[in-house]
Amino acid sequence: MGGCNVDLVVRCAHLPRPGETVMAGDIERLPGGKGANQAAAAARLGAAVSLVSSLGSDEAGDWMAGVLEGYGVDTSLIRRSTRRTGSAFITIDKRGENQIVVASGANAELDVADVDLSVFDVVLAQLEVATAVIDDVAQRARRLVLNVAPAGDVGPETLGRCAVVVANELEVERLELGALEHCVVTLGARGAVHYRRGHEVARAFARKVEPIDTVGAGDVFCAAYAVAYTREASPQAALEFAVGAGSLATLALGAQGALPSEQEVRQWLDNA
Repeated sequence: MGGCNVDLVVRCAHLPRPGETVMAGDIERLPGGKGANQAAAAARLGAAVSLVSSLGSDEAGDWMAGVLEGYGVDTSLIRRSTRRTGSAFITIDKRGENQIVVASGANAELDVADVDLSVFDVVLAQLEVATAVIDDVAQRARRLVLNVAPAGDVGPETLGRCAVVVANELEVERLELGALEHCVVTLGARGAVHYRRGHEVARAFARKVEPIDTVGAGDVFCAAYAVAYTREASPQAALEFAVGAGSLATLALGAQGALPSEQEVRQWLDNA
């Protein structure tokens, strides 16, 4: 469950400082949004995936729905809005680092009150939608894996209902690790660590890669972790699987440009 965006991507030598103008290459239109990215990635990894989201009743919405269906994602729970489909404006430098500005559009109107969440083994969600929606999902989902990105304020009661909270190094600063049953912290090129009530229980290291684009790598990590969690993998095995998938996701342009299959991740891990 989460946002769907059309990503408008440009590449340049370095990211602009405030007030600076830099020249870039041609603009590219790519599918994105954390909800869409994670749904597509989970489907590529072999999970049966339905996406609960909101798209505009516009050409961009039709295009996004078609892309998701191409990955095998069930789009029957996607709502259509009179607002435009969400957009993300992404600048990427030669090292693969990025800056992102998001216009929520139709995502802001997502309502899941009439969706039966109990039928899903795991609900994977992010913070690109309204806090009230997240609070509702936390109360009704059997198991909620919540990716607290982009960074936002989530109440302790909602966090306490999560089966697992996933955060990066900046997002985790907003959290009280000791209050969370399970929290997975991503460390970029250094892998990830799993905490239970503030105590480290697992850690996985990433193989060195030359990234082409880091956009979406975190979403692939979250999807892979959720898939492994659904399959009752141990914390260590789930971390290793997710770190491997996230690493592979940096090897092509676009948030959905390098979505690895389960076989590709397993082979990558076997070669590590």
